[in-house]
Amino acid sequence: MLGLAYASVPLYEIFCRVTGYGGTPMRADATPDQIFDREVKVRFNADTASNLPWTFKPEQYSMDLKVGENKLAFYRAENRSDKPVTGMAVFNVTPPKAGAYFTKVECFCFTEQTLQPGQKVDMPVSFFIDPAFMADSNMQDVTSITLSYTFYNQTQEAADKTAAVQ
Repeated sequence: MLGLAYASVPLYEIFCRVTGYGGTPMRADATPDQIFDREVKVRFNADTASNLPWTFKPEQYSMDLKVGENKLAFYRAENRSDKPVTGMAVFNVTPPKAGAYFTKVECFCFTEQTLQPGQKVDMPVSFFIDPAFMADSNMQDVTSITLSYTFYNQTQEAADKTAAVQ
């Protein structure tokens, strides 16, 4: 039972990434070859956990894109501490029903990010809205989508785990 409980979080995360359930964006290796005239406004949000000494914000607060069109957006992060800090971003899309169609090609959120003391970086995300969005009658009322990230302190989590073992 303990093993099942421990495995349930990663299994749920995999389920959400595969299905887009709960506003989890999909991943793609290539962009679509069809672009529609319908435009959707994408808004960008950024948060950090209270124990992460970073400033993290979107470089643009919104952009319009056509369904099927690939776009590139940037977030800026800065380590305000005097030590290297590793962070990991989790993300979601609202409204949740749009998560199955919001697709990322590349994203800083796919891997941990380590920033040196005082380091500032621009973090890209390449994305599109899957053309299947057009055929889903549940998407007719969706005119805007919000892509939201929260960065968590992986350095602190690793230190906490090490302290717990000792």
